[in-house]
Amino acid sequence: MSGAGDAVQNGAAQKRTGEEDTGGSGSEDGATSEDPVVGNVNKFCAVPPGYQGKPKRGHLIFDACFESGNIGRVDYISEFEYDLFIRPDTCNPKFRVWFNFTVENTVDGQRVIFNIVNFSKTKSLYREGMTPCVKSTSRPKWQRIPSKNVYYYKCPDHHKNYVMSFAFCFDRQKDMYQFSYCFPYTYSRLQAHLGSIEKKQYPYFNRECLTNTVQQRNLDLLTITDEENLDKGKRQKIIGITSRVHPGESPASFVCQGLIDFLVSNQPEAQILRKYLVFKVIPMLNPDGVYLGNYRASLMGFDLNRHWGNPSAWAHPTLYAAKNFFLDMDSNPDMDVEMYCDIHAHSTLLNGFMYGNVYEDSSRFERQAVFPKLMANNCDDFSITNTNFNRDPIKAGTGRRYLGGAMNEDALCYTLEVSFYGYQAAGGGGGGGSTVIPYTEDAYVRLGRNFGRTFLHYYRLTGLIPEQMSKTVSVRNMSNRKKKTSNASSVVDSSYDSRNLFRSSPSSSS
Repeated sequence: MSGAGDAVQNGAAQKRTGEEDTGGSGSEDGATSEDPVVGNVNKFCAVPPGYQGKPKRGHLIFDACFESGNIGRVDYISEFEYDLFIRPDTCNPKFRVWFNFTVENTVDGQRVIFNIVNFSKTKSLYREGMTPCVKSTSRPKWQRIPSKNVYYYKCPDHHKNYVMSFAFCFDRQKDMYQFSYCFPYTYSRLQAHLGSIEKKQYPYFNRECLTNTVQQRNLDLLTITDEENLDKGKRQKIIGITSRVHPGESPASFVCQGLIDFLVSNQPEAQILRKYLVFKVIPMLNPDGVYLGNYRASLMGFDLNRHWGNPSAWAHPTLYAAKNFFLDMDSNPDMDVEMYCDIHAHSTLLNGFMYGNVYEDSSRFERQAVFPKLMANNCDDFSITNTNFNRDPIKAGTGRRYLGGAMNEDALCYTLEVSFYGYQAAGGGGGGGSTVIPYTEDAYVRLGRNFGRTFLHYYRLTGLIPEQMSKTVSVRNMSNRKKKTSNASSVVDSSYDSRNLFRSSPSSSS
């Protein structure tokens, strides 16, 4: 990277500031650890205090000015240690969790410790063994950093805030490295994936723009069903799906992609579902927040999943459109909204699981308990133990709670959650329910496919889908699925062998 200094922001970053040092010692601009973090770093070169001239090889260059990027500040502590500050969500300083940044201008064998110092949440799966994700230019597949290199602790140097520190060794100086809270899934990636499906011109797949965001991005609406189900006068059985209302919950997008890919596939199960059901899918409810690298808020700083009850057309345009869309379908005499599910990722619990509502009607309450039980039968990573039915007042503005009270009494409303970290498998293949298997991108997608299969089993029980038809398909596919799930843990474990990719200790090979 000769001449890197011409294209980078050369900053002699400040040292960590303790109570006895309030003057921002070591900082050329007088910044302290109390200064607000605004905007992402842009080709920022962290050099020792007082250093002048162009950056040398080994002076790390940090960047987060790209789609879904987030790091707002870098403090040079020593040549081996750097404090990194998450940029808060736009217009909302409360939320500081998601990070996604690149590092370049490294030296072969250069070892560093990165401290993420300003998390807004104290509870975290980092306590349970979760680790950040990493990839590099020559190794573009995301993987998790080995857990032995990651520490999560309360730090006295940062007002006893929780800090996540991880050690890393750069082994290829020509590579650019990227680090992230979890596997990123950007707005552009969604657009590319939906575009690839559109090009296949499936007669049972339709994509339209429900509305535009504040920054004029599309709110995609997908309709997946056999064409004859949309004939005028034919009664439609609607399944509503939304995802990514919280932009930092990227696993939700992988799950939603798995569901979409399954529903448009030529799998016999998918063909039956398209014959009897109409799937309405909004795969990304908060495109601006995703694009900007926020964790929980929209562009204007709103947690959209607390505003379903009274969304504003100008402040929450995607939510406003989604709410009216579902309520319009519910009031349409030719449509029966059977089920609604909002897909999320969870930062403190393991596995996939569901949240449901509490109803006074005991029969409705009992009916909604069936689907999660079927999910547990279909998914070795789904937890009935974590599944919960509640009417917590703080959740009154969520999609699950609001639509559960606003739509017809036969509609079942859920939240499907999946862990940012991993799962304890129900069977022996996953360690007998004790060993945590870290999720991969493929494992998230697999959960989405199994989510789709569960609709077949559920609506066979309700009688909407003829039992004999679904039984024939289930028997034909059961043996293949068992083989795949029984081998899943070994496949996941082998993909995390960091010795083959990133060195993490002096004894590791490149």
